[in-house]
Order: sequence, then structure tokens, then C-alpha cells
Amino acid sequence: MAPLLSIKNLHVSFHTYAGKVHAVRGIDLTVERGETLAIVGESGSGKSVTSKAIFGLLPKHNASIEHGEIWFDGQDLLTLNKKEMQRIRGSEIGVVFQDPMTALNPTMKVGKQVVEGAMKHRKLSKKEAYDLAIELFELVGIPNPEVRIHQYPHEFSGGMRQRVVIAMALACKPKLLIADEPTTALDVTIQAQILDLLREIQQKTGTAIIFITHDLGVVANIADSVAVMYAGKIVEKGKVEEIFHEPIHPYTWGLIQSVPNMETKGKLYAIPGSPPDLLKPPKGDAFAPRNEYALAIDYEKQPPTYQVSDTHFAATWLLHPQAPKINYQKKIAEQLHDEEDNKVKDNDVLLKVNNLKKYFNLPSKQVLKAVDGVNIEIKKGETFGLVGESGCGKSTTGRTIIGLYEPTEGDIIYDNQPVNERNRGAFHQKIQMIFQDPYASLNPRKKVEDIIAEGLDIHGLVQNKQERQERVQQLLEAVGLQPDHAQRFPHEFSGGQRQRIGIARALAVEPELIIADEPISALDVSIQAQVVNLLKDLQKERELTYLFIAHDLSMVKYISNRIGVMYLGVIVEMAEADELYKNPLHPYTQALLSSVPLPDPHVEKTRERIILEGGLPSPVDPPRGCRFRTRCPLATEKCLEAPQWREAEKGHWVACHYA
Repeated sequence: MAPLLSIKNLHVSFHTYAGKVHAVRGIDLTVERGETLAIVGESGSGKSVTSKAIFGLLPKHNASIEHGEIWFDGQDLLTLNKKEMQRIRGSEIGVVFQDPMTALNPTMKVGKQVVEGAMKHRKLSKKEAYDLAIELFELVGIPNPEVRIHQYPHEFSGGMRQRVVIAMALACKPKLLIADEPTTALDVTIQAQILDLLREIQQKTGTAIIFITHDLGVVANIADSVAVMYAGKIVEKGKVEEIFHEPIHPYTWGLIQSVPNMETKGKLYAIPGSPPDLLKPPKGDAFAPRNEYALAIDYEKQPPTYQVSDTHFAATWLLHPQAPKINYQKKIAEQLHDEEDNKVKDNDVLLKVNNLKKYFNLPSKQVLKAVDGVNIEIKKGETFGLVGESGCGKSTTGRTIIGLYEPTEGDIIYDNQPVNERNRGAFHQKIQMIFQDPYASLNPRKKVEDIIAEGLDIHGLVQNKQERQERVQQLLEAVGLQPDHAQRFPHEFSGGQRQRIGIARALAVEPELIIADEPISALDVSIQAQVVNLLKDLQKERELTYLFIAHDLSMVKYISNRIGVMYLGVIVEMAEADELYKNPLHPYTQALLSSVPLPDPHVEKTRERIILEGGLPSPVDPPRGCRFRTRCPLATEKCLEAPQWREAEKGHWVACHYA
């Protein structure tokens, strides 16, 4: 039987003020009926452009398909006119975008948005379409569908909004569903729900799925086949087990090695350099400048696609009969080495937070209790990880400690001195922050030199212009950037480079404590490894202390000495990193850990998961007693009383009646 989708020699370009960007450069791809194909690669590799070409959503004003064919169910989509494509779009090909809020109309009730497509494409009556919407809401796991179809998008959580978008995509029974980073913005608990939902829907409907992501754990969980894209080309394609256990292309090696698992120690492998500028694509293998195994021919000629097995293909000169044989795992292991854990157990406490509360007054005279009694001690030279779902209060805790928010109640003690409104300015030099979005946190009108030197100027740490320039250049060098980068603006850098500028700015005033608020969540896996290695190196060189806030539990486990697990404004468990992951006591911690996708398809497809029902309750009206009881599989009447914070084992604290 012919494949459902077949892409042949597709070329897509964008015409910009700087010239023509060759975004997709001759890809061949097939998707079988009922198959899940994952497309992976760094930002700018052409993943989303490929999906938009299939769906017919490339911008008309500057995008052009210069060559190729896209065959879907026996017809070439590129030969269809606008009206014919509109019939295919939605009815036979559905799409789930990364950000559910931008995919939904905020002024329309969600039920109406679901039924619109069904009425248009399936010619259903209004009643039939609403009955279908209720059925779909039940299918995607939205409780009380009869009520919720009459609500607006802002009345749903992020995970529930993504379920609405999936219901919209399924309303017309599509043969192919394109999911473009559908779980990137979601917590691991909600992500696990969405992945299980997609798998269940596929089993029931036989829908084929193209799943675009940079999270290799998600790929291992959901994919049947994987296509690895780099610089507009597919460099490797095969069954998910082949890609993870028998990778051929050096880029695939690098991606897989960049991702930490729960056992990773020592340095992370980081792919050197950055992707090429597709305004001027290289004439040879685009990955050659970053490939330590590159041959002379890689710089002169693009490699052909070699067939490794019936299902496994790779475009690399290393498959040429005369190429040297390389044991990449041994080579990478030789480059990396286990490092001793930082000896911080006997160090003095640098930061102490006692009963910290931060409440926000809402216009409706309600009070949002974002942080509601947090206690933390962080020792000198330690990395303390803070994890939990979105809305649990992690970032608010960090921002309150540094003084961006005024505490409602509680004490912040730094180096045995209380921090308050009167003396907070004296601590600004000692405590700095790295923000989640490196672009939003950098002034686009200022050159990098002025961004980094701002703290130096404020605190009077340099005497003249020459000293200022020298200090900025030293900082740029410390974070792996070039001295000439000082005269550029933020928009001239990649995301990973912008985050390095943010780190250099934080280091400028020689702080002792850095609060890193989701510093790597917006970055590709290969860039994440570079940034995390940099943070660890800087900690060693400068004796830094970190409060590391993140929702990527694998990375938090890798970088942290101790970890606190936060839920709805309070910390429910705290222990050393290894202890917490080997012996989680709180049911919420157990659920979080079971939801973390691991980059191994054998493990992912057999492991048991604790799937939490529903979303985080409102911090305006948190549940009485144990705040987790409304979602806890162990909850009893006893949980109506608040559990005591107690030391269950030495150094392992928990607040749970049954732990």
C-alpha cells in the first residue's frame, strides 16, 4: 500500500532583506498510515517549515516552494488551488500548534471553535456538531464537557487548552495530524497526559501523526520512526530503536549524548559551534565545521544518502566503504570524565529563607497566595534546585528573594544578615539573576558592551572607559564569546549566545549567589548542554552558589546538590539530588519523576507512569489541609489536616501523612 504522505525533493526558500534563506534543501520523507513520525533537530533546521509546507501555511509574501512534490493520499498538494487546499486542511490534515493560547480565539467560546470545522467540512447540523464536541472533549479528557464547551479559553489551564486544540484538530477525523512542539510549553505531568492521549487517540482512530520536537525523551516515548534534520536537510531517518541505539550520523550522536538522564555524571557532551547561515549554505556537508570526525571530502561535496537497513538511512561520508570506522561512544567517553561532587556539606549557610510569603491582591478583592510559607537554606558553593509545575510559585520565590517583589511576610537572611527594604541595595551586587527568556531580558537598543557593563556602572566598579572595555572583554571570554561581540546588538545573536550574554551580565558585579530562573528551557538540547557546562565551570572557578529553578527534572538532577519540590506555594519535599531521585517519598514527587520522558525507547514504552488527574488548583483558594490531596491517589480524610514538615531520614524532609 502506498504511504499516506510522501515528500519528494522539497526545496523551500524565504526572501528576506538580507537575501534568500534556503530553509529546506531537498528533503525526501514518507509517513505510513497509522504511523507516528518524529522530526527532530535544532531551531532553524527546517522542521516547522516542512510542516507548514504540508499544511499550506507558508507566508505568501516571502516564502516560495522552489521545487518538489508533496503527495498526500494520492494527490500532490502543491498542485491544488486555494479552495481545494482549504478542503484538505482541517478535514483530512489536522494541526496542533505549540502555543494553545495563540491557536484559540480568545473572544469565542471553545465549543463554538470546535464545532465550526465539523459543520463546514462534515456538513453536520449545529446539534450534531455540539454533540460531537462533547464527545471529543470526553475523548481528550476534559471533565464536565457539557459545561466547559460554553467557556472561553482563558478559563482553562495550559494543559486543558492544548486538549481543546487537539479536539479541534480531531473534529473532522483527519487522516494525518501534525503536532508542532505540542508539549514544549507544558509541565512534565501535563506532557505525560497529552502523550498518553495522543497514543490512545491514534489507537482508536488510526490517525497518522507527524510529531515535531527537540525533546528526545518525548521522541522515545511516542515515535515509531524518527527523521533527524540539520540545516534544511534530513541527515538520518530510521525506526526509533535504530536512531537511539544504532545512530550513524555524527549530528545524531551529538544530540543523543547532549541529553542527561537520571544517572548522568561529569560533563555533558556539547556539540561545538552553531548551525550554518542558510543565506549562504556550505557546498559540502553543512555539519562538517562542527563535526570532529569530518573528512576532507565533507568540506567539498555533500554526502549521498546511504541505506543502512530496509528502514534506516543516513547522509554521511562515514558510510563510504573507504571511510574510517569510528566508535563514537568510546571517543565521547574519553572526552568526558566524572567530576567529584562539590563538597558543600560542611560549608556555611549563605542564604536562609524563613516562612517566606508573597501574596498578590487581585481586582476582585481576592488574594493570590503565590508563595505561602517557604523555608530554604542554601550553603556556599551549593546548587539548590527548585522544581514543580507552572504556577507552583518557583519563579515568584526567586524574584522575591532578589527583591523584584516585596515579601508579604517572612525573613530573607544573607550571610547572617537580614535583608529588608532599607538595606536591600547593599545586597544587589552579591545576588544576581539569569532570566528564562534571554531576548526579553536584554535591552534591544543597547550594544552588548553596555548591557554587560550596566552593573559595573551602577556599582562604580570601574574607573574609566578602558577599564570598562577590558572588563567586558574578560566577561565575554569567560562565557565563550568573542571580544568583537561587544559592539553588536542582541538581535544579532542566537538564543544560546544571548543566554551567554545574560550570564556575563550577571557575573559582571562578581556576585556570590546567582538565581537562575529557567535559564535553559528556551534553548535546544545541544545549546542547553553548552550553557549548563558553562554554569558548572563558572561555579568552580568563581565559587558561585546557585538557586536553579527549572521544570526539566533530568537537568535539575544533573546540576543540583539538593532539590526542593514545590507545589501550590509550599515545598513538599527536600533532599539531596541522588536521594530524592532514588527514594522519592511524597506522592507528588513520585508523579513528577514518573512523568519525566527518558531518551530510551525501550524504557519509555514499558515503564509505569503515575498520571495526575486535573491541573493545579487555584492559589487564590488552595485546598484545605494537604494542598495535593485533590490530585493525590493516596488521599484520605486525614489529609484534610495539614501534614507536618518532618525529617523522614537524615537530610530528607517531607510534608505528607503517608510518606
